[in-house]
Amino acid sequence: MSTTARFDLKMDADEKALVTKAAALMGTTMAGFVRAAAKEKAQALLEREMRLTLTERDFSAFAQALDSAFAPNSALQDALDQVRREVRRAG
Repeated sequence: MSTTARFDLKMDADEKALVTKAAALMGTTMAGFVRAAAKEKAQALLEREMRLTLTERDFSAFAQALDSAFAPNSALQDALDQVRREVRRAG
């Protein structure tokens, strides 16, 4: 791995001792341990934030909207009619 950016971190002695022990158990350096732990935590946070969670009521409303027949409003219907008149399919 080539180093392209630095990140300095200050921690108190108890935190350093904890990280040192954990890194030794993993068979890695403190820097490697902290880097892996930070990356894992960041990925988990970003994945959680990208998910959409619906209540049962909201999910039911969403599913019903998907299952209902779609009816375009007048502006969309006008646009569809115009496209049908102006666009010819090849073939």
